[in-house]
Amino acid sequence: MQEAVFSAVLRALEQGEAAALVTIVAARGSTPQRVGARMLVYADGQTVGTIGGGCYENDAAGKARGIIRTRKAQVVRYELNDEVAEEQGLICGGQMDVFIEPLDPSPHLYVVGAGHVSQHVAAIAHDVGFKVHVVDDRSKFANAARFPDADDVIVEPIPEWLAGADLSPAAYIVVVTRGHRHDFEALRALAGRTFRYVGMIGSRAKVTRIRTALEEAGMDRDWLAAVRAPIGLRIGAVTPEEIAVSIVAELVAVRRGAIAEPDTAGLSMQLVRTDE
Repeated sequence: MQEAVFSAVLRALEQGEAAALVTIVAARGSTPQRVGARMLVYADGQTVGTIGGGCYENDAAGKARGIIRTRKAQVVRYELNDEVAEEQGLICGGQMDVFIEPLDPSPHLYVVGAGHVSQHVAAIAHDVGFKVHVVDDRSKFANAARFPDADDVIVEPIPEWLAGADLSPAAYIVVVTRGHRHDFEALRALAGRTFRYVGMIGSRAKVTRIRTALEEAGMDRDWLAAVRAPIGLRIGAVTPEEIAVSIVAELVAVRRGAIAEPDTAGLSMQLVRTDE
């Protein structure tokens, strides 16, 4: 069982998948599992391994899902008295402490578009621990020379590649293409799928036009409402470098649980496209 848990942890870390590890760190009296028993909990509630079953395991799994969101580890104590043991069909009557910690994998960031802002986003995101993938249909822009720190540079038609790619629900998507039509097509290719973060660059007017067009094309309004647009934290950014800082700052804030909902304020200065 422990081998299955460790294998699942490794897969989650490699894929950048959100999960939390629950470990029994202290046990006193009669408990169903010993110190060191582990259970991996995913964001959707699925688990690998066990810390003994019963209501306390369900409670620990629920707390683990919350910790995946907050990114704050926690020690929880459970009193396994005779009454609880009898109700749960457990032969135990002790006390145990479990340590619940979020995994901290390097998240996968897909930078859709390979213009000037994208260059700086990719460089800064790499420096703060993201695995960066750049997608564009222009080899003149999407190449290793311009993105030396990217883990992957994909030169393919953007909407077709996004529609066919097996992207993890834990992925971060930054849409910074060279024009409104390309942004529209990229979001349409992504629509309805679950991601940790989806954001799009542009002015409020442009964002409104694209959202309206996507709604008219049948896209789900709730999904569109979760897209962070205009993208980035509001820091008064003007240059491509400054805009990239604001975007990556928002990515970090989402990763660390400092932002729970889309920042509708956006960037007031991102009115002129700089990726063309």
